[in-house]
Amino acid sequence: MKEFDVVIIGSGPGGYVAAIRAGILGLKTALIEKDPFLGGTCLHRGCIPTKALLHTAELFDEIKKSASVGIDVSGATLDINRIHAYKQGVVDKMAKGIVFLMKKRKVEVFQGLGSFVDVNTIRIAGAGGAENIRAKYVIIATGSTPAHLPHMKPNGSTIVDSDMILKPGDIPASLAVIGSGAVGTEFASVFASYGSDVHLIELLPRLLPIEDEECSAQLERSLKARGLKCYTSTQVTEAQVTKNDVTLTLKKPDGTTTLDVARVLVATGRRPVLDGLNHEAVGIAMNKRFVAVDEFMRTNVPNIYAIGDVVATPALAHVATREGILAVDHLAGKHVQTINYLAVPNCTYSHPEVASVGLTEKAARDAGHDVRVGKFPFSALGKATILQDTTGFVKIVADKRYDEVLGVHIIGPKATELIAEATLGIKLETTVEEVANTIHAHPTLAEAMLEAAHGVYGEAIHI
Repeated sequence: MKEFDVVIIGSGPGGYVAAIRAGILGLKTALIEKDPFLGGTCLHRGCIPTKALLHTAELFDEIKKSASVGIDVSGATLDINRIHAYKQGVVDKMAKGIVFLMKKRKVEVFQGLGSFVDVNTIRIAGAGGAENIRAKYVIIATGSTPAHLPHMKPNGSTIVDSDMILKPGDIPASLAVIGSGAVGTEFASVFASYGSDVHLIELLPRLLPIEDEECSAQLERSLKARGLKCYTSTQVTEAQVTKNDVTLTLKKPDGTTTLDVARVLVATGRRPVLDGLNHEAVGIAMNKRFVAVDEFMRTNVPNIYAIGDVVATPALAHVATREGILAVDHLAGKHVQTINYLAVPNCTYSHPEVASVGLTEKAARDAGHDVRVGKFPFSALGKATILQDTTGFVKIVADKRYDEVLGVHIIGPKATELIAEATLGIKLETTVEEVANTIHAHPTLAEAMLEAAHGVYGEAIHI
């Protein structure tokens, strides 16, 4: 039986990065993946393919307005098959890169379903049979899968989930997206750009419910301006499926109505994947449906760790990656810095983009802070005007007494890139004064951060 220092079950952005980190530290490492490819949901059914589609949608939108800057491109059309080929090419290239990194770091890869025999023994059931391997430490990194509504099971054609909608197919004439979190909002944005009549339906009172209220309100205005129909405080109570379309029954604050669409995307969250792991047999404690862990990602079983979407932390690829490095460093006996989950950026790659880190204005007030806010619109920036993308703003939420930056909220061009500066600021407990005294290059979109910092004091320069 082969023996390893650490065995990692699952090769998503948490698992494969943990394997690389273990290899860097000189640990004898094994990586188990049930799929025939490495990379997990993020690479094959999530982050990377969706952003590839978003890129094509952004390009198409740019082409449609290019005449206004002196570039006449007439007759531009979409070829959905070539779009999917481009998307798959990106995925395949990244997947090959992971295989290369496994070889570089001397990580042994096993293809099959991993499950616990005991705390040190893992059974791998693959196409060629089953084998057992042993490990001093085990990291569970099995990820998540789309959650389905009990009265609306995906059928792969008229009702789909976020995995199914990534498969090659036509552009539906009309699309209802149920759930306006990041996943639902991104797909709604893509298909609106592609020409579908898009209906975005949210049970809660506003879109992107975890974001700052002002960002949610701006997003709704912007999406409606693009032609999307947005329904908030709306519940889908029934779905009647025919051969070619779906009739949804919508319960809204002002009554009940129906909506006929060609396709429905159910984007109502995800659930952790623990099927077949046999974790119960080794006594791993649970936190409701999630694996319970401490601040080092260690379960109640001392040699077993869990990271990513199987634990009750933000279900984001970059969170899983950081948790994977933390877990490996801890089991290797290195000095570690635990994760401040308030310093985790949230990103929605729609048009307009939305990104945030830290506390919303409401959360800061509810926590007892004496809050003051600075906000600066992209419409006042030269770079945004050049890009013809002036929707949105940067908003800084600060503590008045200590001048500490508590949260930053951005909606507008390249928001998901601009949030990196704010994330570092939150992690370092920076003050508004430090941001305001930091020189930002001109002309850049990042100047909106500088101006918002001045705005906290009522001293923004360009408004």
